[in-house]
Amino acid sequence: MDGQPTAEVVARVAGIPLYRESVERGYFPILEKTDIARGFPDNWMTPELAEALAAGEAEFVLSTGTNHARMQIIRPPYFLLKSYYRLWSEHPDISSTWRDGCRRVSLTTVLATEHVARVNAAKRGAEPEAEPSLDERRLDERTLYLNLRLDPGLWERDEVERMLEEIQAIRDAHPTGRYHLDCSGPHLAHFVRKVDHWGLWDRFPRPDSIVHAYEYTPVNVRRYLREHFDCPVVDLFGSTELGYLFYSDRNGVYHPYLDRMSVELIPVAPGSDIHSLIVTSVRNPYMPLVRYRSGDCVRTEDGSPDPARITRFCGREKELFTTAKGRPVSQADLDDRVAAASSRVFLHQLRTAGERDAVLLYTTFDGSPVETGAAEKLAGDVRELTGLRCRVEHREHLPIGRSGKYAWLAEDRRAAEPAAIAEPPAPAEDR
Repeated sequence: MDGQPTAEVVARVAGIPLYRESVERGYFPILEKTDIARGFPDNWMTPELAEALAAGEAEFVLSTGTNHARMQIIRPPYFLLKSYYRLWSEHPDISSTWRDGCRRVSLTTVLATEHVARVNAAKRGAEPEAEPSLDERRLDERTLYLNLRLDPGLWERDEVERMLEEIQAIRDAHPTGRYHLDCSGPHLAHFVRKVDHWGLWDRFPRPDSIVHAYEYTPVNVRRYLREHFDCPVVDLFGSTELGYLFYSDRNGVYHPYLDRMSVELIPVAPGSDIHSLIVTSVRNPYMPLVRYRSGDCVRTEDGSPDPARITRFCGREKELFTTAKGRPVSQADLDDRVAAASSRVFLHQLRTAGERDAVLLYTTFDGSPVETGAAEKLAGDVRELTGLRCRVEHREHLPIGRSGKYAWLAEDRRAAEPAAIAEPPAPAEDR
């Protein structure tokens, strides 16, 4: 299957300058992030879009830029939030907290908190506060953001106690004393560790549903969260420009959520069972994306490019490691090896040193190094996976990235740029 859009999709995008040549040729190549940015916003402008922008029905926003350069996009106000709310309201395991009107407490990157504070300050015609108040951190009547620090590993006791008090206030305001916890998996794991270390469990109201939705969540972190909470813990997969596309159930099985969307899979390299996720979406009426490379990697249960068989989201294409033999290695590949060696490992990062050596840095949930046997297994598994000689080092702390998320890889040699990745050929007359 070449992934070409349906006649209905072609009709929807026919008036957009970016797609004019593709419509005339009858063939849509894969759309890269650079294509979206080139000539922006004129390459997207139609009379309908101009009217929507003037009426406030469409707006310019920036993507998070966590794994790539930030890009400007056009979308309806609260596009991603509405996608989240709809999925929450329909999810078979957590929809009850939506129907009960539970508030959403979000424990994720400080960048998200700062964005909400900037928006609220702009509404008042003021500059955002250096340390936003609780009211400045409310996205809407239903969602409050907690985090005020870039690195959650450095939270002090007074910060954790402040967040616990805010959670308690949200819970107390609900008639049934319930609430929904939204998070980045590592942020919540840090929070649990701090609460445990300072003996604050009696001040931590347990959530009634949990979603982690902001980054790849390691296997051990998912396990750790399930061990500490008896409510459903589910993953949502999506992006700023697309909204949410897949969700996991409480057992970790993924399900598609492709309203006005379709996906195709293309191997990241010949013979690889890691696939690039290519998305066609008209969910955003002001910026429909046709055969858009999201930058995410997936695996299927049988290694085939069948989107219906997706079982794993593996990380980002830009973060693939390519071995000396040309085999791509994803974040999930290393994560699986780490989880198999020791369930005590919390965070980890592979740092390469030249062409032949690497060090695997790691922290643990309990702060103590893993057993000698587990460390030796990790070193051997990394060598088998990457072809690099590896030593393993325990650290008390691994710093977070400027994006507020953790990088699994620090290296000199990167995987091929997306343009070098094969895709189905265009029709002969168009080559």
